Amino acid sequence: MFAFILQRLWQAVIVVFAMSALVFCGVYAVGNPIDVLISPDATQDIRAAVIAQYGLDQPLWHQYFAFLGRLLHGDFGRSLVYNMPVSELILSRLPATLELTLIAVIFASLVGIPIGMYAGYRPHSIISRAIMAISILGFSVPTFWFGLMLIMVFAVQFGITPAGGRGETVSLFGVEFSFLTADGWAHLVLPALNLSLFKFSLMIRLARAGTRELMLSDTVKFARAAGLSEFTVLSRHVLRLISIPLVTVFGLELASTLAFAVVTETIFSWPGLGKLIIDSITSLDRPVMVAYLMLVAFLFIVINLVVDLTYALLDPRLRKGRA
Repeated sequence: MFAFILQRLWQAVIVVFAMSALVFCGVYAVGNPIDVLISPDATQDIRAAVIAQYGLDQPLWHQYFAFLGRLLHGDFGRSLVYNMPVSELILSRLPATLELTLIAVIFASLVGIPIGMYAGYRPHSIISRAIMAISILGFSVPTFWFGLMLIMVFAVQFGITPAGGRGETVSLFGVEFSFLTADGWAHLVLPALNLSLFKFSLMIRLARAGTRELMLSDTVKFARAAGLSEFTVLSRHVLRLISIPLVTVFGLELASTLAFAVVTETIFSWPGLGKLIIDSITSLDRPVMVAYLMLVAFLFIVINLVVDLTYALLDPRLRKGRA
């Protein structure tokens, strides 16, 4: 197991460096931030001074190695628009996105998995058919349209929840969270529901498929022959056996939801990383764009490593195979 962890960590380091080169070159090709930062009426001397100030007059390889040197020291540079360290800017927005993402994915899992298991346990019942119809809608309905409908119904028509924003927050260990206040939950419920729609449907279908397959297996037949109740069979045997693919999906969806919460954060004016990256792309704020993409790549790598280690905890055969 220790050798496996070292191997994965070494692979992760290689992937991080490869991603840094791809991200830096890709962002470099997007456009010239000087065209946004400097007025078109500025003189050539002013333009040249600003270009030299940000090091944009250097060759691409020189800029990349300078960025790599700063990256090894945890320095992502300064934002061209906000004029503050990029690391501080991202850390100020990260808690909002993490909070929204975790609540959305946890809700999708806690609700979608039991519902999907019921649909697999009673596949021909009317309730199961209704559940599968809802899951199809979850895959088919665009996220932005569903978010706009939530705002129109619950915020505009009934006035139950706010239309956007984060609401009141409470500081916990120096980090601001909104789920600790009633006003924060009022602002959180709609974007979290919108963000969890696709994940909710995915969890239903995976849990249903795994449960339906296992209900016909010898494991379930032996458990029933031993006199175990149906609830015990489902909770102790079926849920554990279908947990490995569900853990995979949970980890990957957590990373993808964190990375691609842009639409939801934009619709609900949620002050997280998604809204920040949209503003950065509009203003060609290269340091913020690079730091965001590097953070996303790093999160995918870490979550994949955690998923692999969780496999070993769930399935002892994997531990023996890697020993």
